[in-house]
Amino acid sequence: MPINQTEKTIFIVAGEDSGDLHGAKLVSEIKKIAPTMNFIGHGGDRMAAAGVKIIEHVSRLSMVGLTEVIMKLPHMMKVMNRTIRLIKDTQPDRIILIDYPGFNLRLAKKIKSSTIPITYFILPQVWAWGEKRIYKIQKYIDQAISIIPFEKDWFKVRGISINYVGHPFADKIEPTLTRKEFFSKHTINPHQPILTLLPGSRQSEINRHWPIFLDVIHNLRQIFPNMQFVVGRAPNISFKNKPNFIQFENNDIRSALAYGTAGLIASGTATLEAVVYGLPCVVCYKTSNTTYWLGKNLTKVKYIALANLIGGQQIVHEFIQNKMTFRALSKALIPLLSETEERKKMLSNYKKIINRLGPSGVYQRAAQLIINKI
Repeated sequence: MPINQTEKTIFIVAGEDSGDLHGAKLVSEIKKIAPTMNFIGHGGDRMAAAGVKIIEHVSRLSMVGLTEVIMKLPHMMKVMNRTIRLIKDTQPDRIILIDYPGFNLRLAKKIKSSTIPITYFILPQVWAWGEKRIYKIQKYIDQAISIIPFEKDWFKVRGISINYVGHPFADKIEPTLTRKEFFSKHTINPHQPILTLLPGSRQSEINRHWPIFLDVIHNLRQIFPNMQFVVGRAPNISFKNKPNFIQFENNDIRSALAYGTAGLIASGTATLEAVVYGLPCVVCYKTSNTTYWLGKNLTKVKYIALANLIGGQQIVHEFIQNKMTFRALSKALIPLLSETEERKKMLSNYKKIINRLGPSGVYQRAAQLIINKI
């Protein structure tokens, strides 16, 4: 039932494209319960469409790798100071922080003295690295909402109570294009194998991954002359080398996941989407040597793919940094391109992961938890 929330305001912060998506859906669900709630903060086009007054766009906030962080540091310090001043001036009834821990945890610390309660939706992955940041969540966050299945027990062991609402991918969204429309759009033969490639959502990821992806493509074409290739392209991304036999899907990447035979995917949330859409895949990632060295020495987890982390075992193959070679990737992909036992086993394990994501209605549950605190 809608409640009376006249002229109340929430300040919301998302610093990446994925956070913009989650933020937009969360805001939409909150507005169903409290239609008069006002929203202001940092986000992207989706959050703006959902009714958030955007102060700083995610395109100016998103960063990956140590080098990019250092280059953008002066800008981010200015954004932090402006954000603090704006929060003090507007005095919102609640602050919602979405993922983006490098910025959001610092912001939480700096504004906690203002007594404005803070909700953190999609928690920092402190179980992977930076476990000392747990105390910041405990000290500065009024309400912690998790979407990762194993986080509730992990935090509980460490004396912190959090709310687990399920993973958003439990709400499977059907592709905009039907199978027939997808095949027709890209002139694809439905009777021949399709390799779906997702090299990343940031230009820096494309620059590192795409040359290796191209080598994989050329190698597999020699083995499977009828192989077809579809690349999911994120917004504002460019490719220097685009052979004319490769198809690019710009508008409905979910269709590339849903209708492919197998996938080669850069580590990120798309690896879990592949599970939901039943696409057997190989996961890879390459970054700068400095960033990799730091990550390797700080991380505490055995895997990087969400499928493996949630499954608690290696379900999809991972190839990181120097292990990400076209020969290794090709060898791992070949068994997934036909009805092999390896492919069947992976798809069977996918079902176990999906069961752990929880029931549908994730954003509705998160919205109600937040409204209950206002």
